[in-house]
Amino acid sequence: MEWVLAEALLSQSRDPRVLLGALCRGEASAERVETLRFLLQRLEDEAARGGDAGALPEAAREVAAGYLVPLLRGLRGRPAGGSEPGPPGRQRRRVLRAAGAALRSCARLAGGPQLAAALAEEALRDLLAVWPASGLEGAVEVLAAVGPCLRPCEDGPLLQRVAEAALAVALGGHGDGDEAGPAEDAAALVAGRLLPALGQCGGAALRAVWGGLVAPGMPSGPGRVGPKLLVLSALAEKLLPEPGADGGPGAREAGPDARRCGRFWRTVQAGLGRAEDALTRKRARYLLQRAVEVSAELGADCACACAPQEGNGPSLFWWSDKKKDELLKFWENYILIMETLEGNQIHVIKPVLPKLNSLFECAVSEGNGCWLFHPSWHMCIYKRMFESENKILTKEGVIHFLELYETKVLPFSPELSEFIIGPLMDALSESSLYSRSPGQLIGSGSPLGLKLQKFLVTFISLLPEEIKSSFLLRFIQKMTSRHWCAIPILFLSKALASVPRCKALGIEGLLALRDVLQCTMITHQILLRGAAQCYLLQTAMNLVDVEKVSLSDISTFLMSLRQEESLGRGTSLWTELCDWLRVNEGCFRRLSTCSSTGLSETASLNAYVRNLVQEYVKSPAWETGENCFMPDWFEARLVAMMVLLAVDVEGMKIQYSEKRRTQNVLRIFLDPLLDALMKFGTNAYMPLLKTDRCLQLLLKLLHTCLLKGSSTQDDEVCTLLQNFVMSTTESISEFILRRLTMNELSSVSDLDRCHLYLMVLSELINLHVKVGWKRGNPIWRVISPLKNASIRHLQEMDSGQEPTLGRQVQRVVSMAALAMVCEAIDQKPELQLDSLDAGPTERFLSSLQPNQTLQKPHTEEPSSFFEESSSSQGWGKIVAQYIHDQWVCLSFLLKKYHSLIPPSEGEVLEPVLPAVQMPIRTLQSALEALTVLPSDQVLPVFQCMKILVPKLLTSSESLCIESFDMAWKIISSLSNTQLIFWSNLKAFVQFVFDTKVLTIAAKIKGQAYFKIKEIMYKIIEMSALKTGVFNTLISYCCQSWIVSPSNVSQESLSSAKNYSELVLEACIFGTVFRRDQRLIQDVQTFVENLGRDCAANVVIENTKREDHYVRICAVKFLCLLDGSNMSHKLFMEDLAIKLLDKDEVVSKSRTRYYVNSQQHRVKNRIWQTLLVLFPRFDQNFLNRIIDKIFQAGFINNQASIKYFIEWIIILILHKFPQFLPKFWDCFSYKLILKQALIIVLQWCFNHNFSIRLYALVALKKIWNMCKMMHVEEFDALTSVIESSLNQVENMHGAGNAKKNWQRIQEHFFFATFHPLKDYCLETIFYILPRLSGLVEDEWIAIGKFTSFTDIPLDAGFQWYLSSTQLCDLEPGDWAQQDRGFNSGEADDQSEWTDVQKKIIPWKNNVPDLDLELAFQDRAAKLGKSISRLIVVASLIDKPTNLGGLCRTCEVFGALVLVVGSLHCVKDKQFQHLSVSAEQWLPLVEVKPPQLIDYLQQKKAEGYTIIGVEQTAKSLDLTQYCFPEKSLLLLGNEREGIPANLIQQLDVCVEIPQQGIIRSLNVHVSGALLIWEYTRQQLLKHGDTES
Repeated sequence: MEWVLAEALLSQSRDPRVLLGALCRGEASAERVETLRFLLQRLEDEAARGGDAGALPEAAREVAAGYLVPLLRGLRGRPAGGSEPGPPGRQRRRVLRAAGAALRSCARLAGGPQLAAALAEEALRDLLAVWPASGLEGAVEVLAAVGPCLRPCEDGPLLQRVAEAALAVALGGHGDGDEAGPAEDAAALVAGRLLPALGQCGGAALRAVWGGLVAPGMPSGPGRVGPKLLVLSALAEKLLPEPGADGGPGAREAGPDARRCGRFWRTVQAGLGRAEDALTRKRARYLLQRAVEVSAELGADCACACAPQEGNGPSLFWWSDKKKDELLKFWENYILIMETLEGNQIHVIKPVLPKLNSLFECAVSEGNGCWLFHPSWHMCIYKRMFESENKILTKEGVIHFLELYETKVLPFSPELSEFIIGPLMDALSESSLYSRSPGQLIGSGSPLGLKLQKFLVTFISLLPEEIKSSFLLRFIQKMTSRHWCAIPILFLSKALASVPRCKALGIEGLLALRDVLQCTMITHQILLRGAAQCYLLQTAMNLVDVEKVSLSDISTFLMSLRQEESLGRGTSLWTELCDWLRVNEGCFRRLSTCSSTGLSETASLNAYVRNLVQEYVKSPAWETGENCFMPDWFEARLVAMMVLLAVDVEGMKIQYSEKRRTQNVLRIFLDPLLDALMKFGTNAYMPLLKTDRCLQLLLKLLHTCLLKGSSTQDDEVCTLLQNFVMSTTESISEFILRRLTMNELSSVSDLDRCHLYLMVLSELINLHVKVGWKRGNPIWRVISPLKNASIRHLQEMDSGQEPTLGRQVQRVVSMAALAMVCEAIDQKPELQLDSLDAGPTERFLSSLQPNQTLQKPHTEEPSSFFEESSSSQGWGKIVAQYIHDQWVCLSFLLKKYHSLIPPSEGEVLEPVLPAVQMPIRTLQSALEALTVLPSDQVLPVFQCMKILVPKLLTSSESLCIESFDMAWKIISSLSNTQLIFWSNLKAFVQFVFDTKVLTIAAKIKGQAYFKIKEIMYKIIEMSALKTGVFNTLISYCCQSWIVSPSNVSQESLSSAKNYSELVLEACIFGTVFRRDQRLIQDVQTFVENLGRDCAANVVIENTKREDHYVRICAVKFLCLLDGSNMSHKLFMEDLAIKLLDKDEVVSKSRTRYYVNSQQHRVKNRIWQTLLVLFPRFDQNFLNRIIDKIFQAGFINNQASIKYFIEWIIILILHKFPQFLPKFWDCFSYKLILKQALIIVLQWCFNHNFSIRLYALVALKKIWNMCKMMHVEEFDALTSVIESSLNQVENMHGAGNAKKNWQRIQEHFFFATFHPLKDYCLETIFYILPRLSGLVEDEWIAIGKFTSFTDIPLDAGFQWYLSSTQLCDLEPGDWAQQDRGFNSGEADDQSEWTDVQKKIIPWKNNVPDLDLELAFQDRAAKLGKSISRLIVVASLIDKPTNLGGLCRTCEVFGALVLVVGSLHCVKDKQFQHLSVSAEQWLPLVEVKPPQLIDYLQQKKAEGYTIIGVEQTAKSLDLTQYCFPEKSLLLLGNEREGIPANLIQQLDVCVEIPQQGIIRSLNVHVSGALLIWEYTRQQLLKHGDTES
């Protein structure tokens, strides 16, 4: 058409100037510029055939300089969509392309290279001037147009500069990469237009681009991979050898061969494995595909040059024609895997994974066991899987990699080591990967964690010795490079601890392990944190080379462990450490500082510890006087731990009979300390820091020596240490008494010393009480003077003297000492110094003004005061401690004289003890204290409230309610504070839910009663967010309601009846946790199941804060109740009624609920509790509730609940047969067996299959009973029943009916379960939930009942355990609907013969997308062929049909899809079916009334109009031959094609049918015709090509 138009123009005038001048005038529309383009191309063809040029060159120069270049510059300043006038976006792009093509023709017609060079220079200047701003399209079009016209030699420098500029734009930087890049569309434009044009120039331009890409100094990184691959894919055909090029005269100049360049392949690998966007990965796959295709076509051997640092391994890419088939298979499988991974669908990817195994088999030589293919290619696949958005795919990838060494031994490769330390460990940081597999029990451990352990052991054992140390060091350092969650760090540590012993780590490795230990401290899961510490210590013992580390290094490392979480004395870990020290004692590196003690002693543990204690006890050289700060506790902890380790190591060396030696060793170690302590009482000039350090070491020795998990009475070391300390008691106590009472503590820093002295004094009191209290012992002689001196100091301070710093500090010290004495006397009645009568001490304490604050002191040396106050966190903290100590004393006083507290203040006119005898004022002061004190200091205030509130609840209810509110406000604000929350919560519960408070509140039924219930529900609500809160409440309440296992308090139970809601909520309590919370609980259970093998289980107290323990506590409490006790009986009956009401409410809230939903779990717990209560029910009570129980049996419930309801009904009917008539009343029948038979026979004919199946089982059981009892009246039914059962039993075939009949009979509830013999707690709470398919969260093992000791066992403990074979059964598949059927089929396939593969149109072109291109241009760039088929769907209404047609048209390359409205593409249903096909297929809107005009227009363009309709003259589809220019008109879903449009058709085609239905769906009909058209055109093109 264009050629004809050009000829027509030339026929009007043979003068090109006239024609070109006419076209260059007027508006620069796309049509005008395109006309100019094909006219110039026609003139160019004519000149090439030898026509007379004449004035043509001059005319071409004029058009280029006067019209085209200004036009392109003008378009540069008017971007699409801008405010300036100009063509819209698509039209503008057409103008740009046409002008560029016209400019190329002008350059060729100009008669010489000068014009092309001048235009290129000018465009290059424009490009560099404009970039990196927008608007460089014009310059790019000029350069793309004239570039091929430049001469490779003469214009080489210019070509090189153009290439460098183009590369800089495409890569997003100014050559050096320092500047920010332009927009992505500019890079895509340069890569799509300019670089391919420069590639045609070859020579200098191609070498410049290639050199820039592979230059050694080229910036690299994840952000550079995409732009590099964009350029490489644009020039792929030029950078790879051309198949068939033989170097003859016609062959193009040989360019660079990218296959031989290592940097090229590293870029491709980075795109395959690390690229975040799919387009970059697609470009990388395209380059790999093209390289393999080119290599196969060339048939020549080639290899990529290796970098020097890559060693002697295989090349990144190589080709051998001898191994062509093997190589093609390898790369075909490789690309298939990479393509499949793009889908992110595990069901598609999993069948392909066996091909990855075959890749490894191909990659390793069978002869010498070396790598044939570079292992980095395999790592790209794993990187892609690890970085997938689909976590299931990530987990599959990690597990697949970890399983590599289970079946094969791979050669060592640095890439594998780098991959493990890099991407693999990054992937392992995701906690969700460690979840249990389906079907695994809670606490059985993570499958991935076990595989990681096996993998690491195998991999490290195969490493060369010279590599092992560096790998392990880097592996451990990687563990410190990021914040790890508790679960990954635990399993990584466990895997490391399993590595066999080897001398791999030196001091650097030990420091790295210490850094990992500090990483573990971040997590809040204390048990997981402790377990990780245990494993890291075992790692150190296994892997550290003791000859490279000193004992000093080891001791510093051990200080990174928390003794209260892992390294406790007496644990298996402590024993293991002692044994390790014993074995390696003489091997540790010697320290030069110890050389003076002799060579033989420097590596000895005993010598090191002896020297350590001596150096510690010495007076520090850095002491600065009496006002220096107290030393840090770190050194005391270190020395104490090393002393006890050395003593225990020594104990391993000697025989048990040689106890004297242990005493001697301990005495030798502690001699310097004991000598110093003995001088405390007599040497008044002993340096202050020395005394501090000695007392710190004394405390740490006493704390560390305590055995964890066993009694200390049999511990010889602990006994000896206590005896040594007690021998110094007199000296220490005299020193402390002097320091506390003689005004020697006068600075703020001395308050820390006061705390130290009181801690030591408290420990000494404990020691003396333990061995037996004697009135003459030294502590006895200290307590009374200390108390009296403290009172005297406090009385003197109230005399009105000016508050100096020294006086105020002494006042704080005196109050703290008095509080310590009160606490000691309160906890140990043996210390009671006075009679119960109120003495001076009690009168003084009672007269103390509560909440009296300390005035900030005046000082003559403000600088020193402010330094000290800032170091001890300010005066406010000191005042808070002072008030706290006041309330400790008041708490002691109130406990001692609680019987003197009057119910109201008016009863005591002249109180002797005001604080005790004026309780309202004291409680008001307590409320004031709660507003003043920080949260960690309120415990003594709560203790005072616990005593006062029961006395005042009747007379001052409002004040008590205010106390409840204020205390709850503090507790709720502390919910995120782990350290002090639990102790405060416990004190709060003991105060608000005290039995006396509950009894009085229930008796008066005032506002306090409802406030307590309100707080109760708030605590339950809080427990849903913070596990363990409800445990504290229910445990305390149940314990307070129980006096002994055989004696539950009558009075307390009567009050408990008013709070039965609490027990009700406890019985049904349990939250549904998030997946991450459930994972943490699983791993904690796994650690707990390790038992004493994991020291953390011994050291860390099991707080029993799991949700299960709430129900366990309530159930054990209910088991202790006695049905013969009226109070107990009423309580249980009230609870049972509330449970049934709760079940009714839950049933009404949602009639249908899912298995393991919250509703299912609550109902399950309700019926479990009712089963526990059942033995205490009598007939009278059952008369009241039997109807509700029967009614519950008819409600639609999950299987587990049905079992419980049916079980309790059976138990009721067995124990009370008189309820049988009522039971049959439910079915409207009277007689028993006969009624049962009649009912069951009717159900055997029910339309529901499940009901028929259950009825047949019941029929079989009842009929067997009838035959055993020889009931003659059923003889008439014998033939019917026998024939029915025989028919079922003898069903033929393997159909579902036969299978289900067999399975239901084998089901545990019908085959094994016995309602009487299996009645026990284990069946109710563990066996039945397990067998009935409940989630593991609902299984409560019987061991948890026995381990929960807060509530004692009842007398009938034996009924806890199951004695039948039911506990040995596995869950049957009847209730689980064949869960997991053939689930392992995919895993069993070693190699799938065929797998899903999405078609990706590679062709030979660049797979880049420019969304502004026309649809045809975009499709062409993907190598997609476009047919001449038009599909008209304007008559179709449904978005689903339109979306499906859109997808079909795009897949088969239709030219255009015509729809009635373009708004349909926004419809969700359309988008769901089209899967983005509308982005690649032109859509045209033609409304139904416009169809006639549109069809006539297409007829004029040569199209044949084909209707898809059944008519009288319609042709069979199989007989019709489609013209190339075909238009398919599809009819409406209901009416088809209207009659007026049928008249416009050239032909009607119908689809032959074999069935009865009249027609096909319109989308299916259209798809069949579109495919038939495509098939015929493919056959025609095939015949033409052949």
